[in-house]
Amino acid sequence: MEYFEIIGGKKLKGEIEVRGSKNAATPILTACLLTREKCVISNIPLIEDVFRMIEIIESLGAKVFWKGKRIIEIEAKNVDASNLDLKAVKKLRSSIFLLGALSGRLDNFKIPYPGGCVIGARPLDTHFDALSKMGVKVRDKKFEIEKNKNEKINCYEVDASGRKNINIVLKEFSVTGTENAMMLAASIPGKTVIKIAATEPHVEDLANFLVKMGAKIKGIGTHTLEIRGTKKLRGARHIVIPDANEAATFLIMGVAVKSPIIVKNARENDLDLVLEKLREFGADFKIGKNQIQVIPPKNIKAVLKVDTRPYPGIPTDVQAPFGVLATQAKGETFIHDSLYEGRFNYISEIEKMGAKAKVLDVHRAIIEGPTKLKGKNIISFDLRAGASLIIAALVAEGKTTIREIYQVDRGYERIEERLSKLGANIKRVKS
Repeated sequence: MEYFEIIGGKKLKGEIEVRGSKNAATPILTACLLTREKCVISNIPLIEDVFRMIEIIESLGAKVFWKGKRIIEIEAKNVDASNLDLKAVKKLRSSIFLLGALSGRLDNFKIPYPGGCVIGARPLDTHFDALSKMGVKVRDKKFEIEKNKNEKINCYEVDASGRKNINIVLKEFSVTGTENAMMLAASIPGKTVIKIAATEPHVEDLANFLVKMGAKIKGIGTHTLEIRGTKKLRGARHIVIPDANEAATFLIMGVAVKSPIIVKNARENDLDLVLEKLREFGADFKIGKNQIQVIPPKNIKAVLKVDTRPYPGIPTDVQAPFGVLATQAKGETFIHDSLYEGRFNYISEIEKMGAKAKVLDVHRAIIEGPTKLKGKNIISFDLRAGASLIIAALVAEGKTTIREIYQVDRGYERIEERLSKLGANIKRVKS
C-alpha cells in the first residue's frame, strides 16, 4: 500500500509538463482492434488506466510492443474474445469501449460490466440505444467463469452480426456513447450519421485517428458526424493530444497556491471556460505558443457559480479542483455538478482539514472561504478527488497524508515527481 505525504504552505516555481490525454488514449488504443494492421500510438500517458487497457488488448490476442517511453505499437491480426481478461475489464471504466470496437470486429462476444471511479450512477443506456439502432443486440446476463464453476459474473452478451448503417440520434451528449458509435460506424461500409454527438477534444482526437485508419468523417468537432466506414480499416500512426483535464488541474493548483507556474503542453482552445472561470476568481494568464503561465491574484475572489456542463462547458472532471480553490476565495461559491451525483466525496475530506462547506444535495454544494486548511490524514475516493486533495494539501499548513493514491495513479503520471520539480514537498511512501 502506498500513500502521499505532503508538507504544505510552500510557493511553487518552474514548469510542469502535461502528459497525453487519458480520455483520448484509452479509446484510441481500443480502436486499434478494428484493424489487422499495425498501429503506432505516441504520447501515451504512463498511467494505470492505460496499463490496464493494454492488458485487456493483449488478452484479446493483440501483440503490443513498446517502441519508446511513450510510444506503443499494436498489431491485432487475430482477436479472440474468449480469452478476455475479465478482472481487468471489471476494474476499468474505459473497458466500455470494447462494445464499439469488438462490435466492429466480431459477430459475437461477451464482456463483463466495466468498473471505474465511484462517482455515482453512470448509465449505459445511450451506448445500448445507439448500438441497437446500428443493428447490434446486447443482452444482459450472468455466466460462469470457466476456471471457477462456482463463480458467476454479470456480463453483456453481444450479437453484432446484424450491424448496419443508419442515421441515429443519441439520447444525450454522451462522450463514451459517441465514441463507441464512431468506432462501430468506421468499420461498416457506407454512411452513418450520428446526431447529438459529444464534441470534447478527446472525441475529436479519436475521430482524427479513425480518419487516418481510412474512415471518412465530416463534422469533426460538431454535434453531427457523418461517417463513411470501410471493412478494411488500415494501420495508422497517431500522436495523442495533451490532457486538458490535467492542464486544468495544474492551472487551478497554481492559482490556489498563488504561484506563477508554467504549464507546458496546455492548449488554450481546450480550456476556454476553465481559464475564464479562473479569471473570475482573480487570476490572469500569459498565453504562449505551447504553454500557459499562471499570474496568481493577491486575493482570490469567490465566484457566483461553478457549473459543470458538456464541452465546451467546464468539465465535471475539474469540479473538485475548483471546489478546493473555493476554500481559498473570499465569500461563498456555489458548485453545481449536473452530470454525476457522486462527485462531492472530496468535500468530507477537505472538511477534516477545516474547509467550510455544505453539500445541499447530490448535485449542489456551497463552499465558503477563505479558510486556513490544516494537514490531516485523508482518503482519495476517486481519480479527480485525489488530484484535488493534493491541491488542498499543498495549500494547507503542516503535513497531510493521502491514502488510496492508486486512484490518482490511474490518471496522473508520477505526479509527485513532477510536483517535486516545482518545489512541492511531496513524497510517495510505501507502508
